[in-house]
Amino acid sequence: MNARNQRPGPPSGGTTYRSAAYTGLLPWQVRERRFAPTGLGRRGLNPDDVYAFLDRVAVDMAAVYAALAESRRETARIKAGLRRWQTDQARARNERDRAR
Repeated sequence: MNARNQRPGPPSGGTTYRSAAYTGLLPWQVRERRFAPTGLGRRGLNPDDVYAFLDRVAVDMAAVYAALAESRRETARIKAGLRRWQTDQARARNERDRAR
């Protein structure tokens, strides 16, 4: 891959920093996003603008997937607890019925 096709990294050279003031993208912001054309003599869009926007979309998608995974873990934990409770109730009921 030549340098022209390589994706630029963050300006600091390290990892992408996300401040507490960062607000997540909303669907309408993605749909309505427009990019400035490149400079004179070039066709297409400014790659830096496009990559910065794609990075932001990727961060938001990662947050959504992490929240979804957490929600699924919580759901599994609740279902397991309910199954244990139902099993305990069924055993108690069976013991009561046998005692009669």
